[in-house]
Amino acid sequence: MTNMRLDYILYVLAVLLLIATVVPFVISVEGVDSDTRSLWVVTTVVLGLLSIALGYSQKPKTEAQACQPAVTISRETMLQTQPAATVIIELTQVKGIGEKRATQLKALGISSVDDLSKASAKNVAKKLKISRKTVSKWIASAKELIK
Repeated sequence: MTNMRLDYILYVLAVLLLIATVVPFVISVEGVDSDTRSLWVVTTVVLGLLSIALGYSQKPKTEAQACQPAVTISRETMLQTQPAATVIIELTQVKGIGEKRATQLKALGISSVDDLSKASAKNVAKKLKISRKTVSKWIASAKELIK
């Protein structure tokens, strides 16, 4: 049996609820007044939108989100709690590098600020297809962080 993602199930439920919204307008039932019909429409729309929101919240995280550390610790705190030889500064600490770019750098084998400080701006820029000037700024920032 295959595992169906919960977000897909919630999306299907939302579609069914939103389809059920039009039922009172298509099928005329005796004894159903306009207040009951309005209550039906509002209820199914609200439940449909709630299902969409819950489905979105259950969507699996992307690779960049999965790489994100649970807690961001400042460099000073790391230096106080760990010896300097074991401190690894995350790439996202470098000005201009976010989660997505950090993931791309890790794919190139640059997994820490120390690795970035030793990298060639020309090679990294060519592989990422970005400006050498931008990479040079990252490298300079990385060198400042590891001082």
